[in-house]
Amino acid sequence: MLRADLHLHTCYSRDCRMMPEEIVARCQRVGINCLAVTDHNTIEGALEVQKIASFPVIVGEEIKTTQGEIIGLFLTQEIPRGLTPLQTVTRIKEQGGLVVVPHPLDRLRRSRLRYSALMDILPQVDALEVLNSRVTFGSDCRRARALARDKGLLTTVGSDAHTLGEIGAAWVEMPQFHDLPGFRDALAQGRVSGRLSSPLVHFFSLWNRWRRSRGRLSAIPRRF
Repeated sequence: MLRADLHLHTCYSRDCRMMPEEIVARCQRVGINCLAVTDHNTIEGALEVQKIASFPVIVGEEIKTTQGEIIGLFLTQEIPRGLTPLQTVTRIKEQGGLVVVPHPLDRLRRSRLRYSALMDILPQVDALEVLNSRVTFGSDCRRARALARDKGLLTTVGSDAHTLGEIGAAWVEMPQFHDLPGFRDALAQGRVSGRLSSPLVHFFSLWNRWRRSRGRLSAIPRRF
């Protein structure tokens, strides 16, 4: 069985410092053996982790649309930020990818997809994220799970890790898979586990973003 963390960032996101090698080592220590790397507006980090990991790594991207964030999984090409939600979904589908809405009902997350936009694209959404460890209120995760159940959608979970200590805070236990259809089938059989992280983890993201804005961290091309 796989223990999959399906939302995680690398140093290719402006608010994260984790190097690919550090991520792989941490996953091995905490028993995570499948990842979806979902950097902000780039797939470069996912490709770098995929090169060195001995376990499955799904190439993803957390894309900033005009109405909030959408995740594409199983991508082969980067999708630009700033498109409408419908345009973003279309780009994901054109690649044969999966459309995931992260932290859909997180009342404190300014980057969440607006509810009206979520309802507009819902017929084309493949999965909702029903446990994101960076959500502050557990009731928001429970509401997301209820929405996914009511709409018959697949469910994903992720630590949304921006620091090493967050990796593996949330995962789904699921069977092995070899391709995207297999992933869908395995996810449908998955069992969600995990916990919420301390709200203090958001401080580290803000700190990293501030330091990068002043050139105080190493210069990797960032898109955020």
